[in-house]
Amino acid sequence: MAAEPWQFPAIDPVIFSLGPVSLHWYGLMYLIGFAGAMYFANSRVGQHDCYWNKEQISDLLFYGFLGVILGGRIGYVFFYQFELFLENPLYLFKIWEGGMSFHGGFLGVLVAFAWFAKKSNTTFLQVADFIAPMVPIGLGAGRIGNFINAELWGRTTDVPWAIVFPGAGELGRHPSQLYEFFLEGLVLFLFLNWFRQSPRPVGAVAGCFSLGYGAFRFIVEYFREPDAHLQDFMNGYITMGQVLSLPMVILGLVILVWAYRQPVRQGEKQA
Repeated sequence: MAAEPWQFPAIDPVIFSLGPVSLHWYGLMYLIGFAGAMYFANSRVGQHDCYWNKEQISDLLFYGFLGVILGGRIGYVFFYQFELFLENPLYLFKIWEGGMSFHGGFLGVLVAFAWFAKKSNTTFLQVADFIAPMVPIGLGAGRIGNFINAELWGRTTDVPWAIVFPGAGELGRHPSQLYEFFLEGLVLFLFLNWFRQSPRPVGAVAGCFSLGYGAFRFIVEYFREPDAHLQDFMNGYITMGQVLSLPMVILGLVILVWAYRQPVRQGEKQA
């Protein structure tokens, strides 16, 4: 006989309110992700993979944050809610109703990286290599926010750690938000920050991030419940999240192969 699933506790999405201003758990997770990235970025000034001063790093993180927010929202609307956008184009601006896409945010960050690289006279891959080890901080914090908000839950299951989420029926489900926190947040963070300790060819760290995230997200999609309007996407053989993750896996492999085929310049070591 399967164990009774855990009942998700009632958690108010609003931490506290001061007049008309409210701090939501999800907003706090964004702040934690940004603050964590700022701390680690500044701590790496002067290291072998940092080509900028603290003022430039502040600019880089600001551009990256804008890319995450704008790209994440636009990506969510165009990848997952395009029909709703066609019915009401103003839906794009209704951020308070929720809805952010990592893959859209990823594209937004790529644009921000390209802009900053040109502005700072460095290369796109140098910027990407520097930022990649910090991205899992925001990813992990965001997944904890998803869990606290009881959203983006997993498929039904009878595993001992199954959870009954409010609004998701009476059956236990995979806490897929925590799976993503573990893989895309903790594991990816530890690996990338270990990998970057030794000098690597330009692009190698960014390639590992793209490959690692794409692979982890592809795996977790087998446990994550697709959005209601995408239940029959590709007849259920593959999810939208997996379709969007495959190019990241391919891109990561291409960058890694390219990076390790580049000649080592005089005075450099290639790990």
